[in-house]
Amino acid sequence: MLELGAIPVVNENDTVATEEFRFGDNDTLAALVANLVEADLLVLLTDQQGLLDGDPRTNPDARLIREAQAGDIALEKMAAGSGGAFGCGGMLTKVRAAARAARSGTMTLIAAGNEHNILQRLAADEKLGTRLIPPRGAVAARKQWLAGQLKVRGRLLLDDGAVKVLRGAGSSLLPIGVTRVEGEFDRGDLVVCLDTLGGEVARGLVNYNAAESNKIIGQPSSRIEELLGYIDETELIHRDNLVLTD
Repeated sequence: MLELGAIPVVNENDTVATEEFRFGDNDTLAALVANLVEADLLVLLTDQQGLLDGDPRTNPDARLIREAQAGDIALEKMAAGSGGAFGCGGMLTKVRAAARAARSGTMTLIAAGNEHNILQRLAADEKLGTRLIPPRGAVAARKQWLAGQLKVRGRLLLDDGAVKVLRGAGSSLLPIGVTRVEGEFDRGDLVVCLDTLGGEVARGLVNYNAAESNKIIGQPSSRIEELLGYIDETELIHRDNLVLTD
């Protein structure tokens, strides 16, 4: 879209947003987009200068935090109760969004949206607002997006061998390691993988729908075509579309 000269607008709380596609608020949605595109910087505009160390409505001496580490639990305490009058979120959702964006190495800048030419000034590296720095280097953005997804469509119960391979070798999930399928899902939907005690091991995008998965679980990949009449992928979930969550 950018190459076509268009500006994409991704909005959470508008008239065409349905419950199925909601993530909670625009700050969270922006952080997920930042993960997906592996953005260097996420800018969140608000009605304050940035993150303050107190609520300016009750504490006139509240000071601007110029720089901090994204994900620092102390930031949530500062941000709690400081939501604005509009939208679904406030400063707390911005602090949490910064922690989510940091998963893919994205820095977040919280600044005042009513400042003149604010985006141009931020792009020119003018020292405005609050910079929340990722605590570690970038990781695979796609996998961080998967880890943060809220809309799980089904569950796959794994045997001990499959759990060991996933945790130890970072391999793909093969049908032979799955003992049960739960839920109704289609190819490409997000499913969670559970161990024999019901604990979450991983989550990922599945290559076959629920009915097809039921037919091939417990079987070697060499039998997929025989059982389904076709073969799309040899893995139930490819390792590039799977992330460990425990």
